[in-house]
Amino acid sequence: MFYSQATLTGSVNNAIGLFFTLITDSAGNPGFAVTVIILMSAPVILKMPKQHIIKIGIQFTLFLVLCMIAKTAIKHITEIPRPYTYQLQALGIVESPDIFYQMDESQQQTAIKEAGNRVSHWRTDHWKSETNYSFPSGHTIFAAACVTFWGGFFLRRRHYLPASGVITWGVGVGISRVWLGMHWPTDLMAALFCAAILYLCVPEWPVDDEKN
Repeated sequence: MFYSQATLTGSVNNAIGLFFTLITDSAGNPGFAVTVIILMSAPVILKMPKQHIIKIGIQFTLFLVLCMIAKTAIKHITEIPRPYTYQLQALGIVESPDIFYQMDESQQQTAIKEAGNRVSHWRTDHWKSETNYSFPSGHTIFAAACVTFWGGFFLRRRHYLPASGVITWGVGVGISRVWLGMHWPTDLMAALFCAAILYLCVPEWPVDDEKN
């Protein structure tokens, strides 16, 4: 909400670039798998019954699948250009964001590479790998799903430290997407809204911490 736009041109401190890259990669492909494994280890560490762990795993998997389907469908419907395409226009590399999306893959890569003279590689490396549309943020909807599901999991058990950690990480993912020039704040808000709505579609199974 408060970090709505980043200055995409100019040099970037390597520590900052690495930090935002690691944060954003933890919610992207293939880093999201590591995040899922870490979160799914929570009920194991808490020594919950095997049946409960399986139920939690099914619930979380269903939740993620619904989020990814919604994200993909909405992107194809809305076709909103990413912020960095407007930066390419400002640099005189493309005539407009719409023109960028009409280019083939090799032309898009060439345009982004040309921007490397004015934009840090910490940003353009991500631009090269994500040339699809902006709305909503796939990374943020994944993070929002994790915060909703696992934040609630920890809070219900009064494990406030891991709950705070998951929430802080989720906020960091959203900020990283804006910093990289990949998303508008509205993309992040839409991702949060989608995750909140889809969470209601996840079946509720009574799960306590008692061993059977």
